[in-house]
Amino acid sequence: MTRSADISPLSVLLSRVDAVSDGAPQRDSIASGFASLDKLLGGGFRRGDLVVLGGDVASGKSALALAFAIRGSVRGTRVAFLTAEMAVERVLERIIAIEARAKVDDLRQGSLDDETRATAGSVAIRLREHLPLIERVRRNGGIAAIDDLIENPPIADLIVIDSLRSLARDETPGDEEIGIVVRGLKELAVERDVAILVTAPLTTLAGRADRRPVLDDFGDGSVKQTADVVLALYREEMYDVAKDIAGATELMVRKNRNGPTGYVDLYFYAQWMRFEDMSE
Repeated sequence: MTRSADISPLSVLLSRVDAVSDGAPQRDSIASGFASLDKLLGGGFRRGDLVVLGGDVASGKSALALAFAIRGSVRGTRVAFLTAEMAVERVLERIIAIEARAKVDDLRQGSLDDETRATAGSVAIRLREHLPLIERVRRNGGIAAIDDLIENPPIADLIVIDSLRSLARDETPGDEEIGIVVRGLKELAVERDVAILVTAPLTTLAGRADRRPVLDDFGDGSVKQTADVVLALYREEMYDVAKDIAGATELMVRKNRNGPTGYVDLYFYAQWMRFEDMSE
């Protein structure tokens, strides 16, 4: 007996490919909002994937993760930003600072000039219907802390988590505990058909001539083996202030299970905690 082509999974896949070729959006791709990165990743993050974004302390991981959340939400993607690092109000402050190009300290102290104040007001109005869902996550709550917030069907298509270490049960987790969290996040991404992006502080870069993160900097191998995409953030100005390189940022794709690796050039406005794609 021949299986009906109408119900064949292969036929369904080919129909989807044909639809994308005709201009339909990719069902399983979620744009990061940075054109160069989306091009390198074949359209963006994918449902079922675990994406790990790592970098040195104070390199801008949280700011870039939040930028992914903002840009995705503005484009109509359902996004949840889950954090154990900041209160919800602090996250909102950062969103206004990023989008209004304002300093967080000026927002907090009410010392904005008239033009920036007007811009911040316009941003607040524009984002009212396009904010990511922002939730505070229980620190050291393990995967259960995330599972409690992710309903079935899920609350979002892209879930951004800051940070990986804060989910571990131990206050100073070892590689085994981090591995448990990484594998748990990957299982959640597949089970709930969502893309999950999590930040990871890297503490092994000190003392090296080249401090660009590599896969081995992400731990004992759980990230290298389990994550579908591994992104590494590098800002040379953190290590060589003598050079005229303020803002220059490399976002390296160190692992891409479904495509090529490489890097894209970003620019970081530290005063606003805002990243821009150099190609734009």
